[in-house]
Amino acid sequence: MYDKSARWYDAIYSFKDYAAEAVILRGLIESRRGSPGGALLDVACGTGEHLRHLRAYFTVEGIDINESMLAVAREKLPGVRLRQGDMLDFDLGERYDAVLCLFSAVGYLRNEAELERSVRNMGNHLNPDGVLVVEPWILPEAFVAGRVHSLFVDRPDLKLARINVSRVEGRAAVMDMHHLIGTEQGIDYFVERHELTLFTDDEYRGAFIAAGLAVEPVPNGLAGRGLYLGRPV
Repeated sequence: MYDKSARWYDAIYSFKDYAAEAVILRGLIESRRGSPGGALLDVACGTGEHLRHLRAYFTVEGIDINESMLAVAREKLPGVRLRQGDMLDFDLGERYDAVLCLFSAVGYLRNEAELERSVRNMGNHLNPDGVLVVEPWILPEAFVAGRVHSLFVDRPDLKLARINVSRVEGRAAVMDMHHLIGTEQGIDYFVERHELTLFTDDEYRGAFIAAGLAVEPVPNGLAGRGLYLGRPV
């Protein structure tokens, strides 16, 4: 997943206001953390766009499972520690004042057990007064199957179309993303399948509680999907 689209990821999501989201995140973190430190870890950091803006406020690091995404992040974030790892079992041997997992990356976890394991692992990387920020995937009652989605990029050097029809299989939202990309090197076409589990609100909250974290939901959050904040108890 994302191996082919990583180099185009920032163009595809150029509409996303990462700078504004970084300001929101800073306010949430600073109003809730009990420690004065500013060490921040972004789990599933992708191409590093959140980190690019958050580094103005915190000492940042990132981790992601996909090396193609990390390669893009390293180009734009020289000097920032970026490591490869799985949110289920990474162990950095360090603690942070804030740990983030944004843009619904937890949706790629396959079941409730993996969700609980991942939240516990991220919580284990928190300082005693730190805060965990998780942006969920769409809740089951809000996901609409059968809808056609399209996204287009029209730049002098890049023409890109991404189209998919959403559907549900079991507990997963399934999206076969069809990409058609034109550059001066030629035209490329590929499909990436994304399967994201439709976890319930109770399951998200339960994962935090099982990890020994007090959970606080933040409606709307960054982009309408809400946020869950966790602090050690």
